[in-house]
Amino acid sequence: MLPDLGAVAWAALAIGALTIGVSKTGLPGANTLGIALFASVLPAKESTGAMLLLLIVGDALALWLYRRHADWRALVRLAPSVIVGLLAGVVFLALADDAWVRRTIGIVLLGLIALTLWRRRASAERVGSGAGARALYGSLGGFTTMVANAGGPVMSMYFLASRFSMEAFLGTAAWFFAIVNVTKVPFSIGLGLITPTTLAMDALLVVPVLVGAAIGRWAVTRLSQRLFDAIVIGLTVVGALYLLV
Repeated sequence: MLPDLGAVAWAALAIGALTIGVSKTGLPGANTLGIALFASVLPAKESTGAMLLLLIVGDALALWLYRRHADWRALVRLAPSVIVGLLAGVVFLALADDAWVRRTIGIVLLGLIALTLWRRRASAERVGSGAGARALYGSLGGFTTMVANAGGPVMSMYFLASRFSMEAFLGTAAWFFAIVNVTKVPFSIGLGLITPTTLAMDALLVVPVLVGAAIGRWAVTRLSQRLFDAIVIGLTVVGALYLLV
């Protein structure tokens, strides 16, 4: 039931799984590298199904560590726009080819990074908390997480724009993606992205996710808020540029 892959391909998947764990417990945006690695080994659409189940494992670990730090008011306000984005993503994923999926998400991420940095520089207010910002980030977050599991960078930009502390950032993100990723499972099964082969492959990749989670937890306790923000932005840029190439 396992895919016929070489040693290098399995190593790439293991590294990608490790970045999932790191991103869930310490460095949001790190799994953009995982997105790139999975898409380089597997067909882009199939890679989203393979990553989804591992992301849910990471979500469970993140909830265990940060579940008490969530901003539930922010989550409730985001819900309507995220649902719209998810449904749009299902339609897009059913119609678009792999090249369109990658390039569209890369353009969206770079645009959001530029917008967020400009707004944070222009004003000291909580620029991410308005209705317009919620509609923009929520819908794009739902869309990108459905089509390529790339909602992490989008929502990272929203939480940074909202000027959450590290703990509030990680707690809110943990609950957000735990709920969203579980919601995506039936859609992914319906689109044929999760199969018995996917389940068998992911069973082997759970251990790297756990190792990555331990690394992420270790790293976050040693970072300042400023460095944390800079790393999130930097990793997001790298992932977006890869998707464009």
